[in-house]
Amino acid sequence: MSGHSKWSTIKRKKAAADAKRGKLFTKLAREIAVAAREGGPDLETNFKLRLVVEKAKAANMPKDNIERAIRRGAGLEKGEALEEITYEGYGPHGVALLVHVLTDNRNRAVSAVRRIFTRYGGSLGETGCVAWLFESKGYLTVEPNDHDPERLFEIAVEAGAEDVVISDDLVEIYTDVGDFSQVRDALRTEGIPLESAQISMIPKSLMSLGEKETMQVMHLIDALEGLDDVQEVYSNLEIPDEIMLKYEHEMA
Repeated sequence: MSGHSKWSTIKRKKAAADAKRGKLFTKLAREIAVAAREGGPDLETNFKLRLVVEKAKAANMPKDNIERAIRRGAGLEKGEALEEITYEGYGPHGVALLVHVLTDNRNRAVSAVRRIFTRYGGSLGETGCVAWLFESKGYLTVEPNDHDPERLFEIAVEAGAEDVVISDDLVEIYTDVGDFSQVRDALRTEGIPLESAQISMIPKSLMSLGEKETMQVMHLIDALEGLDDVQEVYSNLEIPDEIMLKYEHEMA
């Protein structure tokens, strides 16, 4: 499962710019509203909502915006009628892609997603064509900083983590969805700040391509994430460090 964080690294760097444009907050507000609609506005009893609100706070989303999104989702204020959809498809060279969308206009969303797939050499597929290549997992990341990676490993595994991947700039922790909360809480109890903590779609195996082909797929993912209706894009692409560095330089 190593390599999942590589794209997340770029997303963290883009998040600051997105926040300035308000784009990130708009996407988070939609996610909060849907979570509140599905499970109610109480953070104590709505696990999904609690996770999204924590993500919004980490992105410095204003408290008023968060509360307004919760009220809209709970039907206490008028808001857009959002639909949650996951599109599946193939990027160039057969890379599998899951595109999670929250939209108030299904036709607009699928048209935009299909257009991006086509423009970058991919194709939108039928439901179920690639979903079997992924599984839902708890996914947490920690920046090593002054923390001993081996100690992080011990804490996570003792709390129930399935896998811990240690690299120079990030420690990735994978859990069963049911064990996610206890692993997260164990790390917090030890005073370890989390870079991210979410339920994610993790590829069961990764696909490796050449540099040119990998960059081509990365541009497709970037373009999909730029769509207003798209919340998350998951792929099974392996991204080597050297290619990630070149892409970061190109995007700077």
